[in-house]
Amino acid sequence: MISPMIAAKAYAATQGAAGTAVGGAAGPDFAQMVQSALNETTNASRNAESQMAAHVQGKAELVDVVTAVASAQASLETVMAVRDQVISAYQEIMRMPI
Repeated sequence: MISPMIAAKAYAATQGAAGTAVGGAAGPDFAQMVQSALNETTNASRNAESQMAAHVQGKAELVDVVTAVASAQASLETVMAVRDQVISAYQEIMRMPI
């Protein structure tokens, strides 16, 4: 289960990455948003791995490892939720009569 703080952080990051269309200026397109989310997820996973390695070597605290792993988990779950929604939307479009 995701804690409310992690969910709020993931939501805020998603909203920040989405940009806003103010005054006719367009935000990033969907592909850029997905690529950005994937890059953030990859970076969070790499950070978690490096924190785990540092803890094994005695160079990092356990709380830092747990925080990094929780952040990586939240990022991955966000990407998976978006993926599921995209697949669902695609399937719905495919069911529409022509």
